[in-house]
Amino acid sequence: MATDLLLFYLFGAIAAGASLLVVLGRNPMHSVLLLIVSFAALAAIYIGLEAPFAAVVQIIIYAGAIMVLFLFVVMLLNAHREDDAAPPAGVTSGPLRAGGVLAVLLVAELVWALRRAARGGDALLSAGPGADPAALQSVRALGNRLFTEHSLAFEVTSILIIVAMVGAVVLARRES
Repeated sequence: MATDLLLFYLFGAIAAGASLLVVLGRNPMHSVLLLIVSFAALAAIYIGLEAPFAAVVQIIIYAGAIMVLFLFVVMLLNAHREDDAAPPAGVTSGPLRAGGVLAVLLVAELVWALRRAARGGDALLSAGPGADPAALQSVRALGNRLFTEHSLAFEVTSILIIVAMVGAVVLARRES
């Protein structure tokens, strides 16, 4: 038990440290590689929590597919370092406001999800006394639930990834 707790804190510290370096890093390629380290540490935490399916999905989807996409975009845009120069006038107000609105929405969604999990309203979010252990352990039940009740999230994510790739190509074309 003590070893499990020690490993949890170790991998948690690795994940938190790597994530902090991703945000604070000035080299985009280093940030992408540190994000892979963070994803691998999260997969190790999932294994320690006896959730091997979540760990494998973390490695295959995030550390594999999504990170390849990020590397492709970074190399396509040929972004070597973050510039210290101030952005042109008028550029900061719109994106800054949009980012602020999105941050507030994210915090509201997190509060909503945590309250719902605390009430035991969703077996996928809560592993408390009201949770169905079969729904948490069965890959089939998880897959059925994700692709029926939550299929809209998958579709929206795929559209966002396509928009991001098209935006990267458009930005790369403008510079060349």
